Amino acid sequence: MTTTFEYAVRTREGKVTKGRVEGDSKAVVAEKLKAMGYTPVSLEEVKTTGLSREITLGGQKRVKLKDLAILSRQFSTMINSGLSLLRSLSILEEQTQNSRLAAVMGKVRIDVEGGASLSGAMAKHPDVFPPIMVHMTRAGEVGGFLDQVMSQLAANFEAEVRLRGKIKSAMTYPVVVFVMAILAMTAMLLFIVPVFASMFESLGGELPLPTRILVWMSSTLKILAPVIVVLLLVFFWWWRRHKHDQKVRDFVDPLKLKAPVFGPLAQKIAISRFTRNLGTMVHSGVPILQALDITGQTTGNIVIERAVADVQDSVRRGEPLARPLTHHPVFPPMVVQMMAVGEDTGALDLMLGKISDFYDAEVESTTESLTSLIEPLMIAVVGGMIGAMIIALYMPIFKVFDLIK
Repeated sequence: MTTTFEYAVRTREGKVTKGRVEGDSKAVVAEKLKAMGYTPVSLEEVKTTGLSREITLGGQKRVKLKDLAILSRQFSTMINSGLSLLRSLSILEEQTQNSRLAAVMGKVRIDVEGGASLSGAMAKHPDVFPPIMVHMTRAGEVGGFLDQVMSQLAANFEAEVRLRGKIKSAMTYPVVVFVMAILAMTAMLLFIVPVFASMFESLGGELPLPTRILVWMSSTLKILAPVIVVLLLVFFWWWRRHKHDQKVRDFVDPLKLKAPVFGPLAQKIAISRFTRNLGTMVHSGVPILQALDITGQTTGNIVIERAVADVQDSVRRGEPLARPLTHHPVFPPMVVQMMAVGEDTGALDLMLGKISDFYDAEVESTTESLTSLIEPLMIAVVGGMIGAMIIALYMPIFKVFDLIK
């Protein structure tokens, strides 16, 4: 059984580097470090109990796409500068800010020290490194251009981060306004309307219809509010656990593309991801069938995933890449024609990159248009609902003096 040791070594340049490595004994680990050109300074066995390991894992951060983009960019720079693979991995382990990613990079470095390939070591952590990163790394190792692959991965991840950022920034304001409006109306129904209702009852007389409807909504919400909160919590819990299930995706994903306003936006986002990832992998030398299999899963929509599966079958039979896409309306004719031209001219990766850039610009333009359209509509709707509630509350006050007389 191997043991984990924490070491401090001095490099050829005289710098002290710390890290962790697995081995059968201190002597074996010390010999391994010497063989790598290091001078051991200290070597201590790491003792971790099951409880402490569980607590550590529970508090780890989630590895975001931005973290992988920074990691890939730094990795590419170090390899291109002539640093060895193990030295680069050691530096990345030390300077990575995300604690979970740093811990995983330490495990990857240990596996590489033990003789494993970089892609094989990364493949052991599918929850951190996506398939596109593992396969492109493998292609870079085989072809001897790992620095170029890491640079392409960084550009790919950075483009995806920018795309997500544009969508989030465009949708933040309408969502915040909508949530604040719901909270304001709920607070009025639960706390303000009952005060007016008790005052109206003490005065006697018949309330106007809008006021009666508002009082009924308030009394109903008092009873249903706890039930609604519980149902929402149950739904969010269920959605997080089952949103990737096949049956759920079969129902939800087609609806995303058919939505009146947001459907075209979802389509453009999926096509942008598909073309960017496929172009990056083709340019890196990943076999086309593996590239199609991976990019189909990264689109985030089962409709496009099935279309890509048809393309895979076509390629296996020796047919052109773009022909099956004509049978799937989710792919516009321009995309199909540009892919066909790229395939005929041997520049498929470049053509896919142009398609991705075009749809990135389309997504940005669409989100800006939606924002400019949604903001005034949201303000008008929210103002109308709150204004109607206020009018309904104050209508009986016009009759207060008549009731007092």
